[in-house]
Amino acid sequence: MSALTDPELLELAAKAAGMEVQRSRFEDPINRDFLMNGSSPRNYGQRSFPWNPLTDDGDALRLAVKLGLYLEIDRPNTRASALPEQDDMEFSREPFGTDPCAATRRAIVRAAAAIGEAM
Repeated sequence: MSALTDPELLELAAKAAGMEVQRSRFEDPINRDFLMNGSSPRNYGQRSFPWNPLTDDGDALRLAVKLGLYLEIDRPNTRASALPEQDDMEFSREPFGTDPCAATRRAIVRAAAAIGEAM
């Protein structure tokens, strides 16, 4: 997968998860996310809801579960990996840096984006 911006990664990840982007709020310095159409997993019945699995642990976990990603947190080598179920797809590996949770979220989104790009 070529180098994509965060909004591009999130759009492809949303596509893989079957979610519809209502609009982007990435230009807003306070709300850097997408508004999604449909029922919110956080507030059932809410018509649109913010979504950003790059910054929200819950959004990232729900995305990984929905797509059946295999996650590996490799502490000795300080990296997180996410692997789609499809055998022909490469897994996403992210170095921890200063934030292992952020690396894990990014690995999940990159793997989801690869699925979305292949669709």
